[in-house]
Amino acid sequence: MIDTATAVAVQLLYGRQSHAIDSGRAAEWAATFTGDGVFDSPSYPEPEVGTAALTAFAQRFSDSAADAQERRRHVITNLAIDRVADDELTVDCYLQIVATPRGGDTRIVRLTAVHDRVVLRDGRWLIANRTVSRDDT
Repeated sequence: MIDTATAVAVQLLYGRQSHAIDSGRAAEWAATFTGDGVFDSPSYPEPEVGTAALTAFAQRFSDSAADAQERRRHVITNLAIDRVADDELTVDCYLQIVATPRGGDTRIVRLTAVHDRVVLRDGRWLIANRTVSRDDT
């Protein structure tokens, strides 16, 4: 069972993480992962591992949106949070990435399912491992 404080903390983590990557704050997004955190998505050629790689990944995401002259948003829904241990959770959720070109119509870029291992470090919940699966595969 997840207590209310933990559920709220996880919700805030995911909200802040989405706002960070969508606003081009790459280092802030990477800091939502552990120092050796893993981001593994079939949308990209290789998993990103560690703070430096995660920061570079988030910066590339921001740069590609700017190059395309569009605003991209991460929309996370349907969080299911399960306790594994006092300091570890699993979180499953859905993630839509939507894009709006300047002067254009919004479109869904991807709909994915996310499975995270989230750990408590120094009083903060951080993502240790993220595995993304695309709905089109």
